[in-house]
Amino acid sequence: MAGFDGIPVDALLSAAARALAAGDPLGALNRVALRNDASALALRGIAMAQIGDFERARTLVREAARAFGPKAPVARARCVVAEAEIALASRDLGWPQRALDAARTVLETHGDLANAAHARQLEVRRLVLTGRLDAAEDRLAEIDSTALPPALAAVHELAIAGIAMRRLQTRTARNALARAVEAGRRAGIPALLAEIDRARAVLNAPAARLVANGNERPLLLDEVEALLMSKTLVVDACRHAVREGLTVVALARRPVLFTLARALAEAWPADVPRDALIERAFRMKHADETHRARLRVEMGRLRTALRPIAGIHATKQGFAIAPRGTREVVVLARPIEEPHAAVLALLADGESWSSSSLSLALGASQRTVQRALDALAGTGKVQSYGRGRARRWTTPPAPGFATTLLLPSSLPARSIDEDRP
Repeated sequence: MAGFDGIPVDALLSAAARALAAGDPLGALNRVALRNDASALALRGIAMAQIGDFERARTLVREAARAFGPKAPVARARCVVAEAEIALASRDLGWPQRALDAARTVLETHGDLANAAHARQLEVRRLVLTGRLDAAEDRLAEIDSTALPPALAAVHELAIAGIAMRRLQTRTARNALARAVEAGRRAGIPALLAEIDRARAVLNAPAARLVANGNERPLLLDEVEALLMSKTLVVDACRHAVREGLTVVALARRPVLFTLARALAEAWPADVPRDALIERAFRMKHADETHRARLRVEMGRLRTALRPIAGIHATKQGFAIAPRGTREVVVLARPIEEPHAAVLALLADGESWSSSSLSLALGASQRTVQRALDALAGTGKVQSYGRGRARRWTTPPAPGFATTLLLPSSLPARSIDEDRP
């Protein structure tokens, strides 16, 4: 069977596939846009995904899977992997993982190890987005990176770097990104190289602010790592915890205690007047005896929580924090402090998110996330398009700042239970 201008059909498909591999979706569409056979539908779907029309891309890939039928299990499995990648690109984090696992098993059984590794990489990227770093590392270790083609090798190194940056392991991240650059250049795909450049920029952008002795200055990610591994007592306003080295007191679910700890750390080595603490922690400008009694109770709770790393002392005017065996007390603050910063951090990747996927990534209810989005939209910080289930939210990244410390992840240290009495 012949194609356009006497070119064999298989040659057209091969040319379209090469165009897609090189990041040229328009070139691929020029070759297969008028064809409706299974292979052409799959290639058209991938091309539409590269252009950014995810809904059309998903429809085409599903049509291709049906057209291949049960007699072509490998081709159908590849369509499932393509659909999973489209779901990830469109930030549909609720896409069924079992379907991807089944497709990967089929590919491994039939010897298509490259696409099987790609399926595993998609699972890893989803786990990273939702902050499940331990599981992501376990899955990543199951991939034989030495056998990957250049494009997949670059993606593999990007995953290693992404996990390392969230764990504040900057040397590991830099080494992985260097390898990603080499693999990306061999692949020669502009979009992939741009993604690598964005990841490298994170390491050279301010990730937090250091507040100490009434002064503040920006910190790069490697400086944050060094600070958290030092003997300095750090009140971490990015993760809502108090740290000294590897010892972490998590206060994310005890906001009053964290607010008091931060106020004391910002004033250290001086104390903080009682009325100032009441106004900041309880939002009461005019304190009475009931507020002072409540302050004493909360200070007692904070004293108990911080006992392994610091003491809380009453002074004539108020309260002061006294670190145990450390030289300094500092506050690690977000580069830009504003409400709903975690939502903005996820949206800062430049992709379009649904409220349901944001709730999955943040571990919060969808209603809570929707209220945050509505508040951010009211101030013009985010925008949406579409309606109903197709509604998506996006925002441009904050220029010159990294959002690494705001993204979902576990505390990279030995944590003390924040709910302990």
